[in-house]
Amino acid sequence: MPLAVYILGLSIFAQGTSELMAAGLLPDISADLAVSIPRAGLLISAFALGMLVGAPVLAVATRRWSRRTALLAFLAVFVVAHAAGALTSNYWILFGTRVIAAFVYAGFWSVGASAAVGMVAENARGRAMSVVAGGLTVATIVGLPAGTFLGQHLGWRAAFWAVTILAAIAMIGVLLRVPDSRATTTADLRKELRAMATPQVGLLYGSTTLAIAGVMATFGYLGALLIETTRLSPGWVPALLAVYGVGAFLGIAVGGRVADAHPTGTLAVGISGLVLTSVLLALTAHHLAPVAVLVFLLGAFGFGTNPVSNSRVFTLAPAATTLGAAGNVVAFNIGITLGPWLGGLGLDAGLDYTSVAWLGALLAAAALALVGWSHLLGRTDSGTTVSSPGHEQFAGSAHQ
Repeated sequence: MPLAVYILGLSIFAQGTSELMAAGLLPDISADLAVSIPRAGLLISAFALGMLVGAPVLAVATRRWSRRTALLAFLAVFVVAHAAGALTSNYWILFGTRVIAAFVYAGFWSVGASAAVGMVAENARGRAMSVVAGGLTVATIVGLPAGTFLGQHLGWRAAFWAVTILAAIAMIGVLLRVPDSRATTTADLRKELRAMATPQVGLLYGSTTLAIAGVMATFGYLGALLIETTRLSPGWVPALLAVYGVGAFLGIAVGGRVADAHPTGTLAVGISGLVLTSVLLALTAHHLAPVAVLVFLLGAFGFGTNPVSNSRVFTLAPAATTLGAAGNVVAFNIGITLGPWLGGLGLDAGLDYTSVAWLGALLAAAALALVGWSHLLGRTDSGTTVSSPGHEQFAGSAHQ
C-alpha cells in the first residue's frame, strides 16, 4: 500500500478528531462562551450541515484541479478555520468556523477517496479505503478521548490547537507524498450523473445510508443506555466506548481485507451481524457482561462494511470519478443524521433506551434488503455479463 494512502488516513484522523471531540467539549464551550449546552450542541449540527453540503459542491468546484492541489487547499482552509475558532470568543464566529471546517473536510473525503483508489490496483481498492476510513476509526479510539482530556485539563481551545497542528502536519505529508495527478482531464458532469443514475448505484447509496443510520441510532445514545439501562457507573462509560472503537478498528481492517474479493459477502455478513447484534443488545441491555461483548460487535460489524460502501461506487460507476465519492459522503452523513434523529423521536415519545437498539436492527434489516435486491439485479444481468476471473459478481457488471 503506498505511503500516500496512509497519509490520507492521517489527514482523516486529524479532521475526524475535530468532528468527534466537540461532543466532549460542550460543557467547557458552554461555560466559556456563556451559552447554554443545547446552544453549544448546535455546533455538532453545524458540522453535519457543512459535511452534507461540502461533498458534492467541492467535488464539482475542484474537478479541474489536481488532487494534491485540492487536498492541500482543503487542509489549509481547515487549519485556518480551527485557528480562528480557537481564538474567538464569539459563539457565532465559532459556529461559522465549524461549518467551514466541515465543508472542506467533506471535500477532502471526496477527493481523498478518489486519490486513494487511483493509487492502487483495482483489486486493492477496498484495502485502500479501509486505510483512509480507518483514520476516522482511530479518531474514535484516540482522538475523541484525547481531545476531551485536553479540553478538561487545558481548556477547549487547546484541543482545537492540537487539531490545527495535526492538520498542518498532514498538509506536509500530502505535499510531499500524494501524486500531483488529476481525476479526469475534462470532467463531464452530465456523463457522471448518467453513470450514477442506475439502480445499483442507488441501492448502494441507500444501503449505506440505512446501515450507518442503524449503527448511529444505537451509538448516538449508547452512553445514556449504558448508564440508565445497564446501570453502568458513568466513570466506566469511556472504557466501553473505547471497546466500541477497538471493534470498529478491527472491523474496518478485516472488511478491507475481504472487500475486494467478496464485496457482496462482506456487505451481507456485516449488515446481518449488525441486525443480530442490535437485537441481542436490546434483549440483554440490563446485563453488563453481554452488553460489553455486544458493544464490541456493534463497532466491528458497523464499520466492517465501510470499505465496500466507500469503494464500490468506483466499480459500479467508473465514469463518475468526481461525483461518485461525493455521493458516498452524502449517504454516510444522511445516515449519521437520520439514525439519532429517529432514535430521539422514540425516546421523546416515552420509549426506553432499548428502543434505539430495536430501531438500529430495523434500519439494518432494511439495508440488508437493499443489498439482496441489488444482488438479484446482478444475477438478472448475468446473462449479458462476463465475470472476471477471481472476482465475485455484484450488481450486474461490477467486479472489485
